[in-house]
Amino acid sequence: MRFVLTLISAAPDHRLAGVAAAVSSALGTVEGPVWLAAGAACDVFFDAADPAMIERRVRAIVGEAAIDLLLQPPSSRRKRLLVADFESTIIENEMLDELGSIIGIGPAIAEITWRAMNGEIDFANALIARVALLGGTETRVLAEAAARIRLCPGAESLVATARRAGMATALVTGGFTFFAEPVAARLGFDRVVANRLEIAEDRLTGKVLPPIVTGETKKATLVALADELRLPPEAVLAVGDGANDLPMLNAAGLGIAYHAKPAVAAAARFRLDHADLTGLLYAQGYRREEILG
Repeated sequence: MRFVLTLISAAPDHRLAGVAAAVSSALGTVEGPVWLAAGAACDVFFDAADPAMIERRVRAIVGEAAIDLLLQPPSSRRKRLLVADFESTIIENEMLDELGSIIGIGPAIAEITWRAMNGEIDFANALIARVALLGGTETRVLAEAAARIRLCPGAESLVATARRAGMATALVTGGFTFFAEPVAARLGFDRVVANRLEIAEDRLTGKVLPPIVTGETKKATLVALADELRLPPEAVLAVGDGANDLPMLNAAGLGIAYHAKPAVAAAARFRLDHADLTGLLYAQGYRREEILG
């Protein structure tokens, strides 16, 4: 069966050429690496009966180098639907952590966030517990937290390039509409699914309005969007970093754990540990000159 192995470095790096050559030699390929971006990303095409064994061999060659690898069939490689998590994926922040920092309870909230994202505790219960700690906070603090938002490197290029290629795009998050909707509008996402904070008399009540967006909600949204667009799972790209993203990552033809928590990276079929979000484009075979931004 035919496969394509994509090698991506975190930044243009002369070492990638050596790794690519070693991999091509080990796999016995004739044509050698096909460069998508000089020194940053390349494809190696080969035939194999046991791709899992090939991936183990390649990871041994890569070793500790800051190089990501994704192995997949080359057919249907370019996707038609992108479903993305928000916090620590499209933006660098965890917004509940930001709110906690502003009002002076950052460590308490951050500990719960980490445990939830690593799959140690149930996401919905963790969300309820963290939001409860915010009860009584003035809503002006939301705007202060929003001012801290930082886009992850490559986010603008990812969404702009996807949209130009005709992909549908959705931002699906266990975070909140107050933060997600403006970022989605800025980047050009078609749809947003997020949680809503309950507010009364210009203060947070400490409650989340139902229904709560969970990992299963994310998966259900992905499946519903694919059905609406009449797309098979193979045509869907999903990306996220936390344990509550695993259901949608596993439902997508290409589900990528992005700079993920350890337990999530270990459970995901595909992952990017080093590259920025343009790595999702290289994984689909886009060349540097095709990427906007």
